[in-house]
Amino acid sequence: MLEKQLEYLRSVTDFTPQIALVLGSGLGSLAEEINAVASVDFSDIPDFPKATAPTHRGRFVFGYVGSAKVAVMQGRIHLYEGYSPQQAVMPVRLLRKTGAEILFLTNASGGINRRLSIGDLMLIEDHISSFVPSPLIGENDNSVGPRFPDMSEVYGKRLKKIIIETALENGIPLKKGTYIQLAGPAFETRAEIKMCSILGADAVGMSTAIEAQTGRQCGFEVCGISCVTNLACGLLDKPITAQEVTETADKTAPLFKKLVIKSIERMANG
Repeated sequence: MLEKQLEYLRSVTDFTPQIALVLGSGLGSLAEEINAVASVDFSDIPDFPKATAPTHRGRFVFGYVGSAKVAVMQGRIHLYEGYSPQQAVMPVRLLRKTGAEILFLTNASGGINRRLSIGDLMLIEDHISSFVPSPLIGENDNSVGPRFPDMSEVYGKRLKKIIIETALENGIPLKKGTYIQLAGPAFETRAEIKMCSILGADAVGMSTAIEAQTGRQCGFEVCGISCVTNLACGLLDKPITAQEVTETADKTAPLFKKLVIKSIERMANG
């Protein structure tokens, strides 16, 4: 199936990216700002999942950020859309097949750690994926990656250093923390957030960890940044809404975009 999907992509463009960028909530418009050479809708790729989440366009855009060759995933596939973990990470495996070597993940999250505020950008230093099914379960294709991949350093030290230095040089405040993925689509209960906090999670969301896990298995160098769009259940005495998440993501987008673009330019230059 993967080879068939790659064959279709190659029929549209032979562009070989250096960096694969997954755009989370509020960042989709970044794809409009690159110097694009080709775009492919998920719906046109054989046996490929369709993006149904609000604000997620569901397409690949190939082109340039400065001199960096990028493949941008404008929107992602979530478990809560009804897809299996294996389907949710299909885009990551396909992007690796295009030749990309760096996987740059972005998302919107709920802040658990009280040192995080709404609108903060958080460098993902590690993640907890134990509460969602692993996309690596099932028959393993050794040509894609090993059966038992090491996860001692999912988010690469080199890339984290670049993002930290880029934030400092551009005066962009950047927090650091551990991200936990839960399945969604319901926001978490007070008890669940308390559990996540006890486990050491700083922010919670409904994506990313299984993508990073798959990225490491198939040989990507991985990094990630999360935008804290709301405070998790129990931290404020009010309900959480999807509208709040979208509004904060949109407000933070200009700063988020700047950090992503500047970091990509540095990554591409070594």
